[in-house]
Amino acid sequence: MPEKNGPLVEVTDATFVDVVLKSERPVVVDFWAEWCAPCKVLERSLNELSEEFGDRLVFAKLDADANPETARAYKVMSMPTLIVFRGGEVVASAVGNRPKMALRQFLETGIQG
Repeated sequence: MPEKNGPLVEVTDATFVDVVLKSERPVVVDFWAEWCAPCKVLERSLNELSEEFGDRLVFAKLDADANPETARAYKVMSMPTLIVFRGGEVVASAVGNRPKMALRQFLETGIQG
């Protein structure tokens, strides 16, 4: 089982397929980097929102610098980038930090299709 960092599941290049693409629930992946200040702010919002969404959505994070293969595969060029996967397919993506209310709307749209 992947390591959990609070409510966010840590995924890597090695665990991405099993944790994200094979998940029965929609998964939002936060592509972040240690040097990225907005990433830290976004992570706090995602931690709070994970409680609201409960079992409807899996919240995951992937360190793009430490896992370049996955970041490259999904053409992640800027941090933070959020990508929502449902049934192994990308259904929504967003670049940059945003207010919690806008994040909530983005995530609702991503899981409803």
